[in-house]
Amino acid sequence: MKKLLGLGFGLLAVVALAGCGTTEAHSSADKALNVTMVGNPATADPAISGDSNSSSMIGQTEEGLYTLNASGKVVAGVAEKVVKPTVGGTVYTFKIKKNAKWQNGDPVTAQDFVTSMDWQVNPQSKSQVANKLQYVKNYAAIQSGKKDPSTFGVKALDKSTLQITLSKPQPWLPDILATAVYPIKTDLFKKYGSKYGTSSEKTMSEGAYKLVNWSGANDSWSYVKNDHYWNAKNVKIKKINVQVVKDPGTSSNLFKSGKVQETTLSGQYIKQNANNPELTTTLNSSMRFLEFNDKRTVTHNTKVRQAFSYVVDRNALTKNVLQDGSAAAKSLIPSGDGNDPKTGEDFSKEVGNLVSYDPSKATKLWNEAKKELGIKKASLELLTADTDEQKHTAQYLQQQAQKYMPGLTLTIKSMPLAQQIAKGAAENFDIDLDGWTTDFRDPADFLQMADGTSSVNFTKWNNAHFTDLMNEVSDTASHTTEQRWTLMKEADT
Repeated sequence: MKKLLGLGFGLLAVVALAGCGTTEAHSSADKALNVTMVGNPATADPAISGDSNSSSMIGQTEEGLYTLNASGKVVAGVAEKVVKPTVGGTVYTFKIKKNAKWQNGDPVTAQDFVTSMDWQVNPQSKSQVANKLQYVKNYAAIQSGKKDPSTFGVKALDKSTLQITLSKPQPWLPDILATAVYPIKTDLFKKYGSKYGTSSEKTMSEGAYKLVNWSGANDSWSYVKNDHYWNAKNVKIKKINVQVVKDPGTSSNLFKSGKVQETTLSGQYIKQNANNPELTTTLNSSMRFLEFNDKRTVTHNTKVRQAFSYVVDRNALTKNVLQDGSAAAKSLIPSGDGNDPKTGEDFSKEVGNLVSYDPSKATKLWNEAKKELGIKKASLELLTADTDEQKHTAQYLQQQAQKYMPGLTLTIKSMPLAQQIAKGAAENFDIDLDGWTTDFRDPADFLQMADGTSSVNFTKWNNAHFTDLMNEVSDTASHTTEQRWTLMKEADT
């Protein structure tokens, strides 16, 4: 296993939505829509949100400078229009819509975006998504503590004019602005500081819906139409009730009984509903992988990590265990995440299959690792989220590892996703069954998971050559699109 793949196995997840169980829920704007979420959000603060549940909630209640239309195209959101950068593609100047309002009727200001982005890159926020703004001027110096967050390349030229200055061109910035950069109500942030976003009372919305009755820990809450939203006339459903349902069997029953109109299914329930016209499945830009804590003796050993990779039959895992339409990973980059600028070939297909199933090789590597470590047995803990998908995957990994790695005891520890992410960020794990979903079609977003300088590299694995390659990939001012593509392929292999 090479470089980046020392992180372990990966698979492309599928999101399955059994959407819109009754026509009445569609036709009546006065009737609430009832939906489920697979886990509890960790925060409503858009500057620090790093988990998919939080992102889902924030996506319903906030809107960025840009947004995505029904076709997935970037269009103007809070900004008056999609702008073209100046100064060699490094300066973006936006005008905020005059009718852009917070839920209390206050105008959305340029400073609200500055407040959010300054907090996102401030080391004190410990934001797991800070690096989405890594191309903005002074990002690296602020992250390393060499410069104050106030020097960040984001300025409010006046109440309605925002300017973002990059250190180098970032062609995919519009995607980031549409899916991952939202404003924070400045006066509310000054009042609550790091507590902003910990409950619906300590946050404020300027998107289509306002967040209601969310304590930060409860399993149900609501999105209520924000009448002050600039595009409120096109928001047809007035209220959405959300409940956390982790068990797909329960989700299926709730949908069939008409108690919810949209839910998420997985595994056997997708298979059982294969002919259900209300079921929609789609592969998304998501990857699951194993992270090995590089600071712990056993998981620091390269042959241990390689052995784990070889015990995973990715095709069997996706087809026989998950049974949800997931596709087996071929590298760290999911299919559909980028195309060769010259040939149009998919990145994953062009790189090829970099992982394989070979249990005998796994056993050989494991035995060699034990000799190198001077041990005969080892006990490791596998950290997972408490979702149906994660539990089944973990059980498969446990079975395979203990079968082909003699002397290994692998214990599974499941917990809510937010807690899992917190433990991962604190480096409090042996092996972490983690995942990543990208906001833009560029392989670098997945490759940065193994960069020793990245805030989301929970393994703390650090390789100078790989980091140098990622620095080259990031140097958009010095490399053509084709050169950058070649560098990313080298990093993946």
